[in-house]
Amino acid sequence: QVQLVESGGGLVQAGDSLRLSCAASGGIFSNYAMGWFRQAPGKEREFVAAIMVRAGRTSYADSVKGRFTISRDNAKNTVDLQMNSLKPEDTAVYYCAADIDFTSNARRYDYWGQGTQVTVSS
Repeated sequence: QVQLVESGGGLVQAGDSLRLSCAASGGIFSNYAMGWFRQAPGKEREFVAAIMVRAGRTSYADSVKGRFTISRDNAKNTVDLQMNSLKPEDTAVYYCAADIDFTSNARRYDYWGQGTQVTVSS
């Protein structure tokens, strides 16, 4: 059983940067692909970014490509999401998730964190 805990959310202004971190425990972190998702009020949870086990391949939603960067440290059991040039439409609860497979499909992920709120003011 993998436990995931996100941190780093907060209130920022448009154009600012924020770095989210997700700490994993209870499993072999290097066995899992990791993903970041977000959910805004009244909307479905959507894919943001994913990274493979060995960090050799990443995937991003078109809406964040070029602004967000996902990275992982298998020695520290962490996965980060660096978010630059934030926009008000990035406002959401951000979740990290773990799965054996590298996928952007939220339904495929077995383990989820509790989420961290990111609010971007205009």
